[in-house]
Amino acid sequence: MPPSIQQILSAVEARRGDVEHLFASLAAGSPGNPGILRDTYGAGENFAHSLMADHAKALSLTITQDAALNTFATWQGSNPQAGSIIMGSHLDSVPHGGNFDGAAGVVAGLAVIAALKDLGVKPACDVIAMGVRAEESVWFGVSYIGSRSALGSLPDGGLEARRIDTNRTLAEHIAECGGDPQAIARREKSLDPSSIRAFLEVHIEQAPSLVEMQVPLAICSGIPGNFRYPEANITGRQDHVGTPRRFRRDAAMAAADLAMAMDAKWREEEAAGVPLAVTFGRFHTDSAVHGMTSVPGAFAFSLDVRAYDPSVLARLEAFFLEQVARIERERGVRFELGKRASAAVGVMSQKIISEMQTAAAAAGLNVTQIGSPASHDSAAFAEAGVAATMLFVRNENGSHNPDEAMEINDFMKACALLALWVADHVGPPLEETVTRANSCVETSA
Repeated sequence: MPPSIQQILSAVEARRGDVEHLFASLAAGSPGNPGILRDTYGAGENFAHSLMADHAKALSLTITQDAALNTFATWQGSNPQAGSIIMGSHLDSVPHGGNFDGAAGVVAGLAVIAALKDLGVKPACDVIAMGVRAEESVWFGVSYIGSRSALGSLPDGGLEARRIDTNRTLAEHIAECGGDPQAIARREKSLDPSSIRAFLEVHIEQAPSLVEMQVPLAICSGIPGNFRYPEANITGRQDHVGTPRRFRRDAAMAAADLAMAMDAKWREEEAAGVPLAVTFGRFHTDSAVHGMTSVPGAFAFSLDVRAYDPSVLARLEAFFLEQVARIERERGVRFELGKRASAAVGVMSQKIISEMQTAAAAAGLNVTQIGSPASHDSAAFAEAGVAATMLFVRNENGSHNPDEAMEINDFMKACALLALWVADHVGPPLEETVTRANSCVETSA
C-alpha cells in the first residue's frame, strides 16, 4: 500500500532537525558580514555545493556534477526510461543576502527525498535534488547561467560576461572551479527536457504578499520575463555649474528624464491592470570627476523591466527606445546601451498547480496562488518545455537582504505539500488525492 497523507506529513516533520541543521551549516559556512555571501563561481557557492553533496551522500544518493558544476543528488528509480522529477533551486546569493533565498529549494528537495525514503517508497523514475549554479545575475549580468547551461540554452556571449568584482570572464571562473566552459559553449546538455517529468522549486516569497494575507504558502501562477540593459551609459559634456540651460548637455538630467518617463509609463500600465516592474538598479554619475560645481558629462545606469506577458515586454521596450531617441535629440547627449539581456516569461504547469491544490486541500494545508515578482530557474525549465511549478513560503522581510524571515514551520508545510505531490507521482496515487493516469513507479510500505 502507498503511504497515507498522514504518514507523509509525519515523515516530513521527522526531518525538521536535519532541515534546521542544514540551514545553520549553510549560514555558518558562508558569512557575508552582514548576511550571507555565496558568490557565483566563488568560494561561497562552492562551499554550499560541497555541503549539499555531503548531506546527499549521507542519504545514499548518487552525486554528479555537469559542465557548469550544477549538483545533482539522485534517488535512482527502477526504470531508467521513466522521466525524472527534479526538485531544486540555486545556492548562490547576492552580496550580503539572506540564508534562505534559493537554498530553501535545495533543502526542500533533500528533505522530501529523505522523508519518502524513510517511508520505504521505491521509485521507478529518478527523483533528483538539484543545486543550481549561478542564478543571481548580479554577478555576471546573465540570467539563469546554471540552469540554461544544463539545458543547452545559455545565450551566445554569456561565457564572455565578466564578474562585477573580479572583471574575469564567466568561462574563466567556471574553469577555475573545475567545470568545462567549452562543453557549455558547444551546448552539450546534461539535462534533456524531454526526459524531465517536472521541475519543482520551493522559494521564499520576495514581497510580503503572504504575510499580508496571513497565509503560509502559495503556488506560483507565473514568473515574469524581462529585458535588461546591465551596463548602459550616457555621454554629455562636463561644464561649469553656472552654464545656462540652453548650452548644457547634462548626462544626469538626461538619466532623470528617462527614469521619470519609465516610471510614468509604469504607473499608466498599472492603472490599466497590467502587472510589471521597472528598476534602475545602478544610477550614478562618474565618481572620479563629479562634484557639486560641475555639470555631469557622464552617467551610468542599469535597467531591468519585467512582466508576465511577452507583448507587454515588447511594448515597454519599444517605449524605452523611443524615450532614449527623444532625450538624445532634446538634450544633446548620446546613449550607449551596451549588451542587452533577456529572459522569457515562465509559464507554470496548470496541471501540476491543480494537483497541488487538490493535495493541499486533502491535507488541510492553507495555500493560495500568487505571481512571482522575481525571476527564477523554473522559468528556464518552462522555456525549455518542462512542466514547472513553484511553491512560495511566507517571508516578512523580502529577500536579497540579511533579514530574510522564513519560519521553519512554514517551510515544513511547503516540504509536506511537495512530498505529497512527489509521492503521488512516483507510485500508485494516494487514496486521499486525485487519481493520476500513467503512474511511473512501484512503492512498498
